[in-house]
Amino acid sequence: MRRLLALSLVCLLAGPAIAGEQPAYVRLPGGSFRSALRYEDIADAPLRVRPFALMRRPVTNAEFLAFVKTHPQWRRDRVATVFADGRYLSHWGGPVALGANALPAQPVTRVSWFAAEAYCRARGARLPDWTEWEYAAAADETRRDARADPAWRERILAWYSRPSGGPLPRAGLQAPNAWGVQDLHGLVWEWTGDFSALLVTGDNRNQGDAETAKFCGAGALSMNDRDHYAVLMRVALLSSLGADSTTTSLGFRCAKDVP
Repeated sequence: MRRLLALSLVCLLAGPAIAGEQPAYVRLPGGSFRSALRYEDIADAPLRVRPFALMRRPVTNAEFLAFVKTHPQWRRDRVATVFADGRYLSHWGGPVALGANALPAQPVTRVSWFAAEAYCRARGARLPDWTEWEYAAAADETRRDARADPAWRERILAWYSRPSGGPLPRAGLQAPNAWGVQDLHGLVWEWTGDFSALLVTGDNRNQGDAETAKFCGAGALSMNDRDHYAVLMRVALLSSLGADSTTTSLGFRCAKDVP
């Protein structure tokens, strides 16, 4: 219920569609996917991922600037405090100006879940679900599921272990993975639409939250494969945030349903 209310508020505040060129999307066919997380009620059963489209690269500062110019309620000097904390877009030169610390082609960061979802809604899209994001992110440049390769896992962990704080590269520099998606690892962390449902306890089962029950099987999550530490790190980060939170290394990309 809480997530449905949040989505209703986002839809109300998203406003008109964004004019101009649309970012490129990649269509993923979906299929059977064994998550690195264990859902209590379904044990080790593979998850079924429906076909979906995912933005090829993360949303950039220039793209988000176009959004706030046409949706002024999401400017940093006008956004309601319930939808974004005090660090929201604080590295921009001004409410509608990027400046030296936010170059146009860099991925936008310091955006809240509310703002990211509103951007995607204005594009006729949505944030990807956790399982969709992980399904896409399991691929390397040649394999659709490279997670069994220790060298691939170490490569991802090497990025997570590097100190953050330096200038971000521009989005879209990395080679596409086997699906044609770029920058899922090694650039920024990314919001998912259901981030708040990743970690639940027994107490949550009595909350009456249909969305949480739907995602988590009304149960707790644990690691299905202890080698996938990078997945656990993503869960830990996202589950520590509120929908109004912003960080210097957290961005997003949009997804769409497809037939």
